[in-house]
Amino acid sequence: MGESKASGMFGAGSAVLRGVISAPLDAVRRRTAAHPDQPDSVNTIIESEIIPRLLMAHNIAEGRARQRRFRTISPEEAARFATLPLRLEAASLLSEVDGFIANGASVETICLDLLAPAARKLGEMWERDECDFLDVTMGLWRLQEVMREVAARAPVDLAALALPYSALFSPMPGDHHNFGTLMIDEVFARGGWRSEALVKPERRELLDRIARQPFDLIGLTLARDCPSGALSNLIRAVRNVSANPHIIVLVGGRMINENPRIAVEVGADGTGADALAALEFANGLVKATATRAMNLG
Repeated sequence: MGESKASGMFGAGSAVLRGVISAPLDAVRRRTAAHPDQPDSVNTIIESEIIPRLLMAHNIAEGRARQRRFRTISPEEAARFATLPLRLEAASLLSEVDGFIANGASVETICLDLLAPAARKLGEMWERDECDFLDVTMGLWRLQEVMREVAARAPVDLAALALPYSALFSPMPGDHHNFGTLMIDEVFARGGWRSEALVKPERRELLDRIARQPFDLIGLTLARDCPSGALSNLIRAVRNVSANPHIIVLVGGRMINENPRIAVEVGADGTGADALAALEFANGLVKATATRAMNLG
């Protein structure tokens, strides 16, 4: 890829993007310097602010073509790629990513298994003093530029946008880690759903949203463990107020992945091991629910 082509592709808005990414990191650096006894976790910022911006760096149309995971990315491949943003420019990183795409990796696979782990790795390296502030800022900016370009080139198959289903995704109220929420919203939007995401909602805000709009599905993400009683209570409230009496409730997160039976125990309809598995599961559930409703009608 020539330098002039790379400049045209990645030049516009570069300073703005660098500022968007460096702002929260710079705030962490200042707070850590002022209060060395109470340092902020860089990875907390990476997960709650930077990665969502990475994933949502482009506008998502209401409907997107469904893309299957034809080619997986191994942990070894992801680990090798993770350090490249520290020494390669965005155009060279894109060439690396294009190699995976040429071999069948979908945008979702690139996003979930390559770019997001690389962003986390940069945070871990900074916390271990293996790279400095400028390194991590530039590395994250390069990852975001690559994501913007990959998403912009992703084809949209209009014939695949017939699914009339709507979904709302939200972290558990009180949980400020919204990476999982925005990631699964991205995958469902690309799967043809009319998908929306709430960021850091209060319980009242979440329930009011569900009461006003008849979503087919709500997905609750848990970035940390929470009492099963609290989750069960929220799911009952969701079903009681929902404008759609047949709403489907999915739950996900580390606590659920470690013991999937919790999903049923708290009154949800199920879970998925990852975002793509949740999409597959949801598509089957919503079709079955619609069929039952038609038969009862």
